[in-house]
Amino acid sequence: MRQFEVVSPFKPAGDQSEAIAALAGGINAGDKYQVLQGVTGSGKTFTMAKIIEAVQMPTLVLSHNKTLAAQLYREFKGFFPHNAVEYFVSYYDYYQPEAYVASRDLYIEKDASINDEIERMRLSAARNLMEREDVIIVATVSCIYGMVTPEVYRKMTATFSKGETVNVDTLMRRFVELQYERNDAVLERGRFRRRGDTLEIYPAYMEEAYRVDLDWDVVEKIRRFNPVSGEVLEEIDRALIYPAKQFVMPAEMVRNAMDSIKQELADRLEQFRSEGKIMEAERLKTRVEYDIEMLTEMGYCPGIENYSALLAGRKPGESPDTMVDYIPKKHLTFIDESHVTLPQLGAMYAGDRSRKQNLVDYGFRLPCALDNRPLRYDEFEARLDKTVFVSATPGKTEVEQSVRVVQQLIRPTGLLDPEIEVRPSEGQMEDIYAEVQKRIACGERALILTLTKKMAEDLTDYLTGLGLKVRYIHSEVETIERVEILTQLRQGAFDILVGINLLREGIDLPEVSFIAILDADKIGFLRSLTSLVQIIGRAARNAAGKVIMYADRMSGAMEQAISETARRREIQIAYNKKHGITPATVKKAIADILTRHAEEAEDSAMTTVEVLKKSHNLLIPAQRKQLLKALESEMLEHAKNLEFEQAALIRDEISKIKEQG
Repeated sequence: MRQFEVVSPFKPAGDQSEAIAALAGGINAGDKYQVLQGVTGSGKTFTMAKIIEAVQMPTLVLSHNKTLAAQLYREFKGFFPHNAVEYFVSYYDYYQPEAYVASRDLYIEKDASINDEIERMRLSAARNLMEREDVIIVATVSCIYGMVTPEVYRKMTATFSKGETVNVDTLMRRFVELQYERNDAVLERGRFRRRGDTLEIYPAYMEEAYRVDLDWDVVEKIRRFNPVSGEVLEEIDRALIYPAKQFVMPAEMVRNAMDSIKQELADRLEQFRSEGKIMEAERLKTRVEYDIEMLTEMGYCPGIENYSALLAGRKPGESPDTMVDYIPKKHLTFIDESHVTLPQLGAMYAGDRSRKQNLVDYGFRLPCALDNRPLRYDEFEARLDKTVFVSATPGKTEVEQSVRVVQQLIRPTGLLDPEIEVRPSEGQMEDIYAEVQKRIACGERALILTLTKKMAEDLTDYLTGLGLKVRYIHSEVETIERVEILTQLRQGAFDILVGINLLREGIDLPEVSFIAILDADKIGFLRSLTSLVQIIGRAARNAAGKVIMYADRMSGAMEQAISETARRREIQIAYNKKHGITPATVKKAIADILTRHAEEAEDSAMTTVEVLKKSHNLLIPAQRKQLLKALESEMLEHAKNLEFEQAALIRDEISKIKEQG
């Protein structure tokens, strides 16, 4: 196995070394669950990378959304340039699942737009897990959905070697079995072609293709080449081709499953007819018989995954194989932002089951479709080996399960958690006015958090009437306008931003030194312990950071958040004093941070654009339209996660593409 090696100019700083040693030691000692509780800005991703290097185990990094997963993927890709870092997320730009709304007698057919480049990355992940152990998979919850078993995937290959005698027709039939399409005119990903004594195939998981030169039936030469430029990259002795799709079954398994599908259909039809459900019976008969004919003739049918349990020979209710089953049994899992990711994992099964139950009850699918499902949380948990929950605010479940909670409280910058005060809500507007005036005089910014959109708008009008420069953000503000608002705040065009939920990843405002939390004592998710701690962290990027909670009583969440912040500050102050660190916000650093952030945003956005462009031909109107739709979807996803710079850059690229048309 190639060793995991972190390549970085940085060394562990603050309490990162202690966290790395404690968690790596626990993993090596066999501890199943641990928690890394790291404050905002403490370098948790770097700590995770160093732990992987220390324990030398294949790793799954699980995130709760595609945007954060992409950020983690880029960071780990930078830390481990010599190892296989893979990205495994949902490959749909757009996805409308099959569903039936009984109350309206409305059937919704499955509709999806697959992103070819992300599909390539998913297939690349599966391929590398077959061939290597130095693999890091950065994934979302899509990794708990069913796939073909690793054993079948490993068998579903085509191989050829230099000097080997092959039957070319048999080899091409094998490519077709692996779901590759023949196209002698255009060589695209997932296709192959034959030109005289030359056979070319473009593996669905690679960015290069293979050219095989034949001397009659003997493989004379195998070359890996760039399918766009035609440039030969290297000559190799052997090539191994994996399937072009993630759900591919050998022909004999499909044939063997036909009797099971027919028997289940017969049983279900008998049940429907005995219950007087003639329409449901006829609907099911028509659909399934068509699928059976497709499977018999083509070895594949639309919605083949709904028969996955019967095709794989699983018993009713038995859990499917997933990407997690491709990872070696001895592995490490990081569950990032675990306070969000774990509830999401737990909710996937019930939501999927509810939708499919309607399809089964009303004759759109056989009962076996219920076993094409995500894992239940207990099934997912049983597949984990060593697990580290990573969060600034870990939940009760993570803490109680874990052998130890390792805290990472020291920021390499030396910055402290902000001071917190609680003030009465009576007279809060006058108090906020006085506080923000102090910040404006110092050239700093302020955030004010409300509970409702109406209150955000009314408060903005009120403060504007007092002569302050204020804007608001909430879900009804147009995406592009949000970009401009956040940019203007950083540039100093206005001084106060009013919002409801400013906690998402991507909010990095070191200019903000003051946060006012209105109605801090109200019970609800926006004022829970987790939310309050996350809000407080927004002010931890400025040396003068301060948070004021306006409330008429001390709620339990407030008390715990204040106590926890005070404890962290005490530890941080002691560390700074011991090491002679004086935290300070350097004025010119604001511009530096903005520039760096913009560069990172541009890199991220342009990577997205380039990835999408690779999978679409702008000269073909249908593909051009699909690209624009995909880019708009990506732009909205960035905006949803408040990553406004990325959204703006993709917006500009959309405009350019439209102008070219």
